[in-house]
Amino acid sequence: MTTTYDPFHPRYFDEADLREELTRVYDLCHGCRLCFKFCTAFPTLFELVDRHDDQDAARMTPAEQDRVVDECFNCKLCYVNCPYIPGQSEWNLDFPRLMLRAQQARARNGRLSRRERLQNQALGRTDLLGKVSSGPAAPLANAAVSRPGSVPRRLMEKAVGIAAERILPPYARQRFSTWFTKRRGPERRTVEQAQGQVALFPTCLVEYQNPAIGKDLVRVYERNGIECSLPEGQVCCGAPWLHEGEVDRFVAQGRTNVRVLADAMRAGRDIVVPQPTCSYVLKHDYVDYIGGPDAELVAAHTHDAAEYLWEVHKGDGTALDTDFPGEVPEQVTYHAPCHLRAQNIGYRSRDLMQLAGTKVSVVAECSAIDGTWGYREQNYENSRKIAKKMADAIEAAGNDVVTGDCHLANGGILQETGRQPVHPLQLVARAYGIPEED
Repeated sequence: MTTTYDPFHPRYFDEADLREELTRVYDLCHGCRLCFKFCTAFPTLFELVDRHDDQDAARMTPAEQDRVVDECFNCKLCYVNCPYIPGQSEWNLDFPRLMLRAQQARARNGRLSRRERLQNQALGRTDLLGKVSSGPAAPLANAAVSRPGSVPRRLMEKAVGIAAERILPPYARQRFSTWFTKRRGPERRTVEQAQGQVALFPTCLVEYQNPAIGKDLVRVYERNGIECSLPEGQVCCGAPWLHEGEVDRFVAQGRTNVRVLADAMRAGRDIVVPQPTCSYVLKHDYVDYIGGPDAELVAAHTHDAAEYLWEVHKGDGTALDTDFPGEVPEQVTYHAPCHLRAQNIGYRSRDLMQLAGTKVSVVAECSAIDGTWGYREQNYENSRKIAKKMADAIEAAGNDVVTGDCHLANGGILQETGRQPVHPLQLVARAYGIPEED
């Protein structure tokens, strides 16, 4: 048996080696069953093995193995809960990484359908789509995609397989980088001295679709004496390519970001990311798929936006401004995204909101968007079934205000509940009395 999750290994893309590893891991998962509740991939796996009297995972066909791969959206919650992960068990089991390997082998070995290739192109080229659709073109682009079930959306579904009924995030009239470049200077600081310097990795979601998150991040940071910069040359983190197996494209984009961000780090700046999928990529996936000292340097100094602020609050010789004269809701619901939970840093957004004076109800159920998986037409119905637990928990919490760090998951919350969440740092900004900016 081989346990290979190393993309540099000569047998990483070998089909026979992959099938052997799938059989080994599926057998272990079938015997454990701890992860039955996270998604449909595990119940499907268990049912396929249970069909056989001897319950031998080796009896699964390649098509059945691939069905499990297709139903996994790489939320990584199974890894967080798995007792057999590398370093904790001789079994060295990493289910999310194995699913990525299977997707990558499928792409490398020419087993993607034409429709899958079109979907990957449409969902992977986030910078191209963002540049074309934001700015002056935003009203036209939004008119075309903002109405689920409309004729343009149904045509889009037929052409590239993006679900016609899925709510898509609108594009912004002004990109975050444009705002950042044009702004006149730092906001008034309420601390006596600088407490840090950070390089922002705003992500394509903030850059092209919701710059308000980035604006509030900058203004909250500067209120607390944290100097923000925006290094030139950044591109999308590449997560859409990685999650659908296009590892070469992912590596190409990742190398660009590693070079830019490592230079910023050597200039004395930590790296701050306001979206959890992208911070996970910088912290973990660049080390695994690119490697080298620069990738390790970037990983070691990358922080989630709330994580960094909490470190300042709890730091030796640093402190947050805890005067919150602005509007603070009495109670809020906080959705903890999967890719943030997978980072094992705690609920720092919840902690910041509590520091501002609000009572927080935490919902930790998955939105089943997870990158681009939930946008795809073939996954849409399954995604919504999985997200129902999240929606029910949000409704049960009963709070008027819903917050969440992940813009993609927030779109799923809007889809399932009709409520538009805000990023936790936006709630903190309003608590500071920082006005919302158009």
